[in-house]
Amino acid sequence: MKIAILSDTHGLLRPQVLEHLKTADAILHGGDINKQSIVDELQQYAPLYVVRGNNDKEWAEGIPHDLTVTLDGVTFVMVHNRKELPADLSGADAVVFGHSHKYVQEERDGLLWLNPGSCGPRRFHQEITMMMADVSGGKIQVEKITIPHEAT
Repeated sequence: MKIAILSDTHGLLRPQVLEHLKTADAILHGGDINKQSIVDELQQYAPLYVVRGNNDKEWAEGIPHDLTVTLDGVTFVMVHNRKELPADLSGADAVVFGHSHKYVQEERDGLLWLNPGSCGPRRFHQEITMMMADVSGGKIQVEKITIPHEAT
């Protein structure tokens, strides 16, 4: 199973991101979507699992603050700001979060911590990134995807 992991799109779905979504069996979005039309577009590619970010206001009231989903034997706990994670992470294999726009892929205490960075408008002079993950039989392999951009 191929999973696209993205966050902090802030109202922008780049063409390069859409190319990766075409191969996805599921999409995990770590919040700061900014508008319903982005959710609608993402849902056209694959089943979408999404959490609400701090910039997702009234329009996103139906989107959960945090979410736990199991895909092909891997249990993901999702939240926008990692400081707001649920206290109980038992049973989780991976934590997906966003907010900082900084790419993180590290294993700590038996958990895989994944922040795909931001693939929306470029901010803070950071690279534009997302993740593609291969999940099979309870195992996960993550690939960092760097999206080319104009220097600013």
